[in-house]
Amino acid sequence: MAELSGKVALVTGASGGIGQAISRTLAAAGASVLLHTNSQPDDAARLAAAIREAGGAAQVVQGDLAQPGAAARLIDVVRAKTPYLDILVNNAGKGGRMPLEALTEAEFAHYLQINLTAPLFLIQQSLTLLRDGGRIINISSIGTRSAWPEMAAYAPTKAGLEALTLLLAPQLGARAITINAVRPGATATAMNPGAQDPRQAAETAKQIALGRVGQPQDIAEVVAFLASARAGWITGQSIDASGGQRL
Repeated sequence: MAELSGKVALVTGASGGIGQAISRTLAAAGASVLLHTNSQPDDAARLAAAIREAGGAAQVVQGDLAQPGAAARLIDVVRAKTPYLDILVNNAGKGGRMPLEALTEAEFAHYLQINLTAPLFLIQQSLTLLRDGGRIINISSIGTRSAWPEMAAYAPTKAGLEALTLLLAPQLGARAITINAVRPGATATAMNPGAQDPRQAAETAKQIALGRVGQPQDIAEVVAFLASARAGWITGQSIDASGGQRL
């Protein structure tokens, strides 16, 4: 029997990059996956079709997490498709680099809404759906433990997500629900085009102990482990998945 057989997972930002790899990996392990997307429904539909063709189960759910009240609306959509959840992966995020001098309050509020507010309320709203023994996995960044001044908006919002991960662990532990964060380093996705460029990736690799930039599957494997029964004794942790970048 597949490791996640009978489990239902919601992955936000599932249509590309790390989210797509996570979704494929959870589905391959037997989970039925709800693929959240906002602006890429066609990509999400193709991913769902590919998962089903491979023998898995997947459905698309849509919602704009940049809008106030988005979490409650998304969970209402999820509730219409499944009576329960076992795994919530808060992967959707707003990336990009912006120095402090260029940052406006409106731009910071946008980062805050997508990277922290929406995940917080998705957790809150999903608690009535999440079964005991469930898993919550928040995708953070090594920007929370390394100094990149141009991440003046992005890194603080991800640091808040890690703080949320820690402080909720004792409360959720009463139901044997674990909550952990994963910190990707430079990963070759559309959100990090420099890691996709061979020359820039080679330069970045000089800062990485394992000598290369990450691929989405590298992160997906860590998430799949945390979603499994094997990780039932791990909670409240922020786990580096960077290949040893900037140690």
